[in-house]
Amino acid sequence: MTKRIAILGSTGSIGTNALKVIDALGAEYKVVALTAHNNAELLAEQVRKFKPKIAVITNPEKLNTLKKLMGGVKTEIYAGDKGLSIAASNEDVDIVIAAVVGAAGLEAILSAAKAGKILAIANKEPLVIAGALLTKIAKQSGAKILPVDSEHSAVFQAMQSGNANEVSRIILTASGGPFRGATAEQIQNATIEQALAHPTWNMGKKITIDSATMMNKALEIIEAKWLFDVPVEKIEVLVHPESIVHSMVEFVDGSVIAQMSEPDMCLPIQYALTFPKRVKGITNRLRLEEIGSLTFEKPDMEVFKALKIGYEVAKAGGTAAAVFNAANEAAVKEFLEGKIKFVNIVEIIEYCLAKHKVKTEATLEELILADNWARNEAKEWLMSKTV
Repeated sequence: MTKRIAILGSTGSIGTNALKVIDALGAEYKVVALTAHNNAELLAEQVRKFKPKIAVITNPEKLNTLKKLMGGVKTEIYAGDKGLSIAASNEDVDIVIAAVVGAAGLEAILSAAKAGKILAIANKEPLVIAGALLTKIAKQSGAKILPVDSEHSAVFQAMQSGNANEVSRIILTASGGPFRGATAEQIQNATIEQALAHPTWNMGKKITIDSATMMNKALEIIEAKWLFDVPVEKIEVLVHPESIVHSMVEFVDGSVIAQMSEPDMCLPIQYALTFPKRVKGITNRLRLEEIGSLTFEKPDMEVFKALKIGYEVAKAGGTAAAVFNAANEAAVKEFLEGKIKFVNIVEIIEYCLAKHKVKTEATLEELILADNWARNEAKEWLMSKTV
């Protein structure tokens, strides 16, 4: 049976890896829709190769460029964010790979959930910002949510060894980023170059900075809460610099099941596409004898305050996570532009959360309003420091 796939964000790292995986899997996996924001050139190249039914460029200014580069391929072309929803909810789509950075793809993900699709979620925003709403819609429609993020895929894979009510702990692993072992004093004036020097993963700038602050792990705590329907108290984080154990699950009998592999996003992408089956893949095989030893450490919550705040936000629920995520995005942008110090990222997040009045049950519109509010408050913080 053919699995028909839409990739939201096909020109990014997850999207290009997903296409590599689909190419290797063969004819049973068909690309139906591809979307990008700015990279019309790569999107056109992908369209010419995979010949999807739908192509979307969300930046309307790039529409003419895309059309010129299509090379006569008979593909429906859409521009703007509405195109994402058209691609995600199309009747010819079975699986939606969500890899759109930021809150832009939220409406499309919810549309796919309402349409009962299989959602393979790679970006953090759908579950961080709208976890309660998304999981509620999925339960009503019968949509299935599968994680593509390496840590949550690892938890999901380990979960197959038992039942949800038998889980005593979820242990998310973190690389520790470039500042593993550093003191608060050592990192407060860290340069952009230092913060981007990740020891293990080659990722985009924003997620690399999130790894440096450990904000990525804070967001993953919130995601895990919704994905696996567990209380925050059952979610722990361990620093594991080798990035071989991608996460673990401890069951009530004391057994700990870990998922291990070479650090390669192709594996969690493939698992989401082929689930519940496993098939031969393109990921390099793990050779533990070459690695020699694996290290695990508790993170320092006072040095990496974003992680500590993440637990508080996960417990608060509602609009708190939308503010948490948006304030961080705004602060990271300012840091990468050289306008603030590394230490200011968490200060901006704390500032926005302190001013925000949490709404525990929120609609999509209210969540987006909270997101926008936090971005404006982050600007206010910056202005107050430059006056």
